[in-house]
Amino acid sequence: MSARGRIDAWVERVTGFVTERPRVVIVGFLLITAVFAGGMGQVSMGSSDQTESFTEGIPEQEALDSINEEFQGPFEADTPSTQLIHESENVLSQSSMLEMLRLLERIDQREELYVASTAGPAPAVAQALDPTATTPEQQQRAIRRASETEFRKTVSALAERPGFSRSLSDDFNAREGTASAAITVVTHSPPDQGDHTEEIQTTIQSLAGDGDATVYVLGDGIVQSEMNNVINDSLAIVMPLVVVLILGFLAVAYRDPIDMLLGLIALAMTIVWTFGFVGFAGIPFDMTMITVPVLLLAVGVDFGIHIINRYREETVIGREKIPSMRVALSQLLVAFVIVAITTLFGFAANISSDLEPIRRMGFVAGIGILFTFFIFGIFLPAAKIESDRFRDRYNVPEFDNTPVSSGDSVLGRVLAVPARITNRAPAAVVVAVLLVTAGTAVYGAGVDNTFETEDFLPPEEQPDVVENLPGDLAPSEYTMTATYNFVEDNFETATGEEVILYVEGPFEQAHALDSLVAPNDDPPEPFAVGEHGRAESESIVTVIQSYAEENPEFAALVARNDLDDDGIPDRNLVQIYDELDRSPYGDRASEYLTEDRRGAKVSYSVDAEASQGEIEAAGRTFADDFQYEATATGNTIVFGAVSDIVFESSIQSLALAIGLSGVFLIVVYWLLEGRPMLGVINTFPIIVAVVGLLATMRALGMALNAVTATILSIALGVGIAYSVHVIHRYVDEVGDGTGTQEALLTTLTGTGGALTGSMATTSLGTGALAFAISPVLGDFGFLMAISVFYSFATSIIVLPPTVQAYAQWDGYPK
Repeated sequence: MSARGRIDAWVERVTGFVTERPRVVIVGFLLITAVFAGGMGQVSMGSSDQTESFTEGIPEQEALDSINEEFQGPFEADTPSTQLIHESENVLSQSSMLEMLRLLERIDQREELYVASTAGPAPAVAQALDPTATTPEQQQRAIRRASETEFRKTVSALAERPGFSRSLSDDFNAREGTASAAITVVTHSPPDQGDHTEEIQTTIQSLAGDGDATVYVLGDGIVQSEMNNVINDSLAIVMPLVVVLILGFLAVAYRDPIDMLLGLIALAMTIVWTFGFVGFAGIPFDMTMITVPVLLLAVGVDFGIHIINRYREETVIGREKIPSMRVALSQLLVAFVIVAITTLFGFAANISSDLEPIRRMGFVAGIGILFTFFIFGIFLPAAKIESDRFRDRYNVPEFDNTPVSSGDSVLGRVLAVPARITNRAPAAVVVAVLLVTAGTAVYGAGVDNTFETEDFLPPEEQPDVVENLPGDLAPSEYTMTATYNFVEDNFETATGEEVILYVEGPFEQAHALDSLVAPNDDPPEPFAVGEHGRAESESIVTVIQSYAEENPEFAALVARNDLDDDGIPDRNLVQIYDELDRSPYGDRASEYLTEDRRGAKVSYSVDAEASQGEIEAAGRTFADDFQYEATATGNTIVFGAVSDIVFESSIQSLALAIGLSGVFLIVVYWLLEGRPMLGVINTFPIIVAVVGLLATMRALGMALNAVTATILSIALGVGIAYSVHVIHRYVDEVGDGTGTQEALLTTLTGTGGALTGSMATTSLGTGALAFAISPVLGDFGFLMAISVFYSFATSIIVLPPTVQAYAQWDGYPK
């Protein structure tokens, strides 16, 4: 038996089972659904730190982690900690410090907050006034008892300590003793059992809101709580909106409440199966996973509309219902298999990514597509047969059982226009499309690629349409973006973007410190932000110089050991380090030199206008200029590396999806029709659509980021279904002896109507992601809607002349 014969025999067996034993099919699928429903309750949230899940395993991130372990900064702690950012007219006034200490007292009184210590300007001033004041209550008493003169002298004395000034905002005026904001760090010592951070910090956030002071609360627990809310709120807003939009368009496409109900049941089963599997498999649900149900609904809607529409095409000409479903299934099952596999290639191509969240999303979406095929290809036809029997048994009327479009309808005539126009010179049209696509590809190749923390954060202020949603749909209150922005704007030393060079060498040897500043004279362009194009850096050298400016004895020690009179000691470095460690600058020195003095950190300011890619490349080049082994890292470098991986993954996934889909389609049409060229023709329109999508992204200033990087292969996976349905219907029509032009017109007026309904529903359904709390999901939904429209348009406009040109060249059909 030939390959075509074996495929036909398989289709006939499946079709016969579904149409002859629909109740068995329905019961079996409902039982499987009940099993998967148990897994949905086991779905767990992924890491609250979305950026961490993308940077894990990146060499630059591992270097940064090592630095964070070896160098302890003023805003870091080994134990769980909460940052309290106090804002007032002057946080260094007695009244403001008493406000902060009253909050610290309320926090200290709550045993469940496990307060171990507090560090900040208010406790520091109080303990300088009274060294025995160890509790917030005692510290308040110390500040109240101090005279104004005594208080001011204490603040002025502490202002000379780097650790004190670095906990104050950038507008800190040491002479006047004023600052508009301060950071106080509360460390906790919870029991080892369980993670109490989220509960601790949300409680502190509540306490801070009850007081008179303006205090922002920041910590891992707050981030975890709010990122979970971002996912839950996004699902709560997007999914009902998707359902409403789908209901509206299914009502137009089906025009029958029972058929529409069947489609919704099938869609719901798809979600239950997929996320039941996620729960059983222990796959964490993170932000990228929000796109999966929307994508599955998009593909499911396409399958559902096609099966019902094709069934109606047969019943409307007078064929009985069971034979009509046999015809519809025998024609569509192969198309559904082709669509499912090519869509699987598009989605699962993301498994090749080097980024774990994208791999997980691709895997889950691929599994979901398989489930979608079985539910819509097997369950829905069986359910349709039983629903029609129910109608006949109880005389339930059909509201409208006509297909979406036909040759006589307005929509059908519009869809046939491209095929009528291009029939005169199809080859010329194809050449023109190729030229335009090539130019568009060159332009689209310049699309930007980024990876930023802001991609994952909810906006500081929600749009009015989201903010005013009723009841349970109203989003949670989000504070972390406003807090991050406030800290970034006011505390440069805490969150400022920087590039860090980790240098390994024997820093107790003579002249070792010169090696840390020598490259600064001729740095790469993004680092040339100082006078005369030099680099601006902070290192153990600048700490030594700062202390020398304040302490004459230390300055004399440095001068005695500065052989070349450049302000940098060249010998007796052990003695200099020891003196520095015993000074008020000791804590700051530990930020730049390891305890064994074999590792040094150098922080560089970079050009704010430089891109991530430019900074990353310059950082690696700069590291090569150091005498000792140096590694460039820091958030900018790490995010730049991830950005590169994001771009590489998107192109790699797209190439893999095109390659697999193209080879598969070529083999399928070679086996089915003996014409592998039909597989190439099938792939051509979706390549045009993806190229157009890239160009649109560049034109709109949108970048490939952690989520939108998946759009290219996913757009191919979703969009290729349109050209598959057109080609498959065309092949069936010419197989009945119809000429190419007539077969195309029949295809476009019949299948084209189902494609139109599917496009409208899918575009608006995926576009509903624009209302997600996270902006990056909104961008994904917007781009997905555009890609679906492009895929539809190219299947209607680009595919007909390509088929016509092939038919003229090859003489197909004969």
